[in-house]
Parts: sequence; structure tokens; C-alpha cells
Amino acid sequence: MTTSNHPDHLLISHVSIDFPTPKGPFRALDKVDLRIEKGEFVSIIGHSGCGKSTVLNIVAGLYKATEGGIILDGKEVNEPGPERAVVFQNHSLLPWLSAYENVELAVKQVFKGKKSKAEMKEWIEHNLTLVHMDHAMHKRPDEISGGMKQRVGIARALAMEPQVLLLDEPFGALDALTRAHLQDSMMEIQAQLGNTVIMITHDVDEAVLLSDRIVMMSNGPAATVGEILEVNLPRPRNRVEMSETPEYIRCRHAVLQFLYERHGRKEASTPKSAAAATANADEDSEPSGGNIVKLNKTLVKAAA
Repeated sequence: MTTSNHPDHLLISHVSIDFPTPKGPFRALDKVDLRIEKGEFVSIIGHSGCGKSTVLNIVAGLYKATEGGIILDGKEVNEPGPERAVVFQNHSLLPWLSAYENVELAVKQVFKGKKSKAEMKEWIEHNLTLVHMDHAMHKRPDEISGGMKQRVGIARALAMEPQVLLLDEPFGALDALTRAHLQDSMMEIQAQLGNTVIMITHDVDEAVLLSDRIVMMSNGPAATVGEILEVNLPRPRNRVEMSETPEYIRCRHAVLQFLYERHGRKEASTPKSAAAATANADEDSEPSGGNIVKLNKTLVKAAA
């Protein structure tokens, strides 16, 4: 982990959010507080519907908190911006554009007027090479695999040179082998670039493998931060070698204990009206759909 003398690189301060229902406001998140250092890799984990993706969407500027707010390097976050790039579970690529052209959209948004055409071309190719997609840069999304699409999505996000990379279950829809390869690639990229990363995941092993800290969310309604676990595993990390180490086992056990013993899912605890209120707000309802459209429209408009 890259440490910083600025402890409040990213501050999630007292964040709460309400969603309207026929019976009145439904509080999905309640007083979420979290400080993230520059260069830190933080995973947020919890049961489905606990508000993990809602937290990410507030940091991304896609949702506005009812109370509290997000501070990035001393500035309040109110809307989407290139300093916070998002990678969704379902790839957010425009289907009529090649891998190269999809990354080009992001590069034009951030660097138009700042880089020459030759410099932008070199930068696009660099980021596609970083995710091992330089061999397929001129293929469209329907011509490449799911894992390759996610690699292009990561390249597009990285090409914006974001201060914070936001990953919303980016490997969740992939097969186990592809997922493992992308996890390894993400560790390599983060070690090389030193980005601050926030990742939403359901996968305990993934969280332990990738993270410096794991934020465990309590169940909703009024979900909040339950516990924060420090992962004291040396980097670089080898999944096979470390899977039997006492620290890996300790971390894995701590997360499992929190999720399944102390905060076991109570399906009947949320009223139907409340469930409906969060249907478009969190991961169970494929929340990324509308947000993918919103972000892509922003990219296209900026690149025009």
C-alpha cells in the first residue's frame, strides 16, 4: 500500500441516503463514515441489498446523499468527474465502437486540448497494453470474450488517470479462471500505478487477496459500516502461497464470521415497500444499467 501524509485523501463523512416509497422515505444507508488513504485498496463487502453499490454510486457522484457527503482531496463531490472512474460488473462499452475507440472516448474527455493526436494515440495503446488487450484493440465488444470486455473497461477507466478507481463487482460475471487472471492483473496494475481503489465484492477470498482493508457492511435497512478489517499480507501476493498462511486464514475467518454468524441475512426483515424502494438503488436490481448510460452519455458528449 502506498501511504500518504494526507490522511483524508478520500473522506466519506456521515453519509445517509433516503429513497422515496409510497409509505414515505426509506433509509438505505445511515451515517456511513470512512477515511481512505491515497494508494489504498479498500473492498466493501456485505450481503445483497446492504447498500454496497449505493456507497460506490455516491462516491462516483451518480447519487446524492441525503445527509453527509464525500470529500476528495479537500473538494466536495457533487457529480461524476474524471478523477473518479467507474468499472461496472456488466461492461459499459459502446457496442458499435472498437476497444481502441471506447478507450479513446475517455481520453478525449480528459486530455482534449492537452495532448496531441499522436500523444493520445500512444496513451490509448499504452493503457490497452497495460491490461493485455493491445492484440485486440480494433475488435468490437461482440467480437471478444467477457473477460476481454472487462479488460477494455478497466483500460478505459485507467486512461482517465483517475485519483480513485471505483470497481463495482468487476469480475462477478466471469468464470473462475478468467476472474483469477483479472484479479492478478489488477494487483499488478495497482502496484504499478498506485491508484486508490474501492471495490465492491461478494467474494470473501477476492476481498482478502486484493485489499489493504475490508469494510464490512451491516444489513439494511439503514445499513452502515459494521467493522473494518486490516489485511496485513505482504505484497506482491501469490494466491496459492498465501492461502495457507495464518494471516490469510485469520482475515477470511473474520469476514465469514461477520457475514454469516453476526450479520446473517434475515430475508423477512425488510418490508416489501422498502425492498421496492431499493430496487433501483443497489446491486440486486442490476443498478449499473442506468448509470452506465449516464456515464457513456457524458463521455460521448465530452468527446464530441
